[in-house]
Amino acid sequence: MIDLSKELKFKTARSGGKGGQNVNKVETMVAGYWHVQHSVLLDDEQKNRIELKLKNHINEDGFLWVKSQNERSQLANKQDVISKINALVNKALIVPKKRTATKPTRASKEKRIESKKITSEKKQVRKKIKTDF
Repeated sequence: MIDLSKELKFKTARSGGKGGQNVNKVETMVAGYWHVQHSVLLDDEQKNRIELKLKNHINEDGFLWVKSQNERSQLANKQDVISKINALVNKALIVPKKRTATKPTRASKEKRIESKKITSEKKQVRKKIKTDF
């Protein structure tokens, strides 16, 4: 588990939603930015994996961008942004297990052939009977 909170940069803005007059005067929306290639916590292979998997979240300047405006306080939204970015990056770093190819078993082959025979018999019964002798 990698914690990127030390490398994140934040911007704030006024957010919509619940909060009444608080919304109109306090900047509670938080956007978090993290430059993937400038990170010192990751090696080149990890950076490439992140750029490949999270290309929809990374802008043309190379910043991973996440925002939060769910909470009424700026601090809670900041914590939400940190947890979202950490979750995205840690999920992207998981290397999927390679699938090992296997051959079908004898029983599965026989079952497949049996089902084909049953289907064929059904279709033979549905055919029109020829009456020209």
